[in-house]
Amino acid sequence: MSPRLREGCSVWVRLLDTLFPPQCAACGSIGSGFCDACAQAGPALVECRRDLVVRGLGEYRGGLRAAVLALKGGRRDVAAALGAHLARALRAGDAIVPVPTTPARRRIRGMDGVVAMGRAAAGESGACILEVLRQSARDAQRGRSRDARLRARGRFLCDDRFAGETLILLDDVCTTGATLVDCANLLRSRGAVVREAVVAAIAPNEHGP
Repeated sequence: MSPRLREGCSVWVRLLDTLFPPQCAACGSIGSGFCDACAQAGPALVECRRDLVVRGLGEYRGGLRAAVLALKGGRRDVAAALGAHLARALRAGDAIVPVPTTPARRRIRGMDGVVAMGRAAAGESGACILEVLRQSARDAQRGRSRDARLRARGRFLCDDRFAGETLILLDDVCTTGATLVDCANLLRSRGAVVREAVVAAIAPNEHGP
């Protein structure tokens, strides 16, 4: 993007924020798509999903669940706010890889929420975002049973190759961990090292890793 176009987009975003200010998806307060008070309402989580360490802002319930659902609904202010909160779990120089949605859902929502969230997190933290994954499947995981989620494999493609670079996956919510593991295994097959993931929310794992 050229500097002139970037400046124009920035002016347009500021105008939209003035006319339609960001509003917390959880409590409705004005100023942020997911305010600090709601983001800090519960403890951050660190869990293992098979061979991945998954770090999340909290459990997928209450205000955080409302924020994730708003993100899935196409709320750009929520994507920016969640990305800013996730930036605290990242360091400058980290390489993050967002887990993309399906093309059909991207068309419906007008954006890819996880990619938008990742761009915001990268901008806040100084991390590098690598948009190297794409979905090969037409269907999404949302609404599937636990067993169907766990059976889903080979749903992503990656044309890039890596020479031992360490990558961190980024997603909106971790349920069974099947999607994250699927992406991690693909990136590993392309030469990357993938040990962890950062997500907005982690769903209770009642059946073990």
